[in-house]
Amino acid sequence: MKLRHKRIAIAAGVLSVVGVAAALVLNAFQSNMVFFYSPSQIESKEAPVGRTFRLGGLVVAGSVKRNGVAVNFLVTDTAKTVPVHFEGILPDLFKEGKGVVAQGQLRDGVFRAKEVLAKHDENYMPPEAAEALKNAAKSNENTAATMTNGTSK
Repeated sequence: MKLRHKRIAIAAGVLSVVGVAAALVLNAFQSNMVFFYSPSQIESKEAPVGRTFRLGGLVVAGSVKRNGVAVNFLVTDTAKTVPVHFEGILPDLFKEGKGVVAQGQLRDGVFRAKEVLAKHDENYMPPEAAEALKNAAKSNENTAATMTNGTSK
């Protein structure tokens, strides 16, 4: 085999190994990525079904129902509400009317949480949850304004 052919074969081998390594890294990164969705986005079918993601918003007052370690509650962004089922111990700061982020999957219209995170102080809310609440409030204001003016979108 000529020297030129050996160099081409080595270069092709190195490129193949680098390509496979890059594909494996990108695949691992994509499968570990968890996106955030608000209840409004879930209601509008933007959230993936059967895939892990995060749901954030406020725990609806009076919605927490406990049955041993199983807990059912509602999460809202003030526009839409999503039922959540969680089995485990809730964080100490979990309270009705307070911010929450749950990680899990949506199945049969119920968010099955594997992990529940409560806000850690009086002023904290994840940026995505704060943005979702702000967008929902704007949407509610626009709807109320159109109903008052007698016009529709």
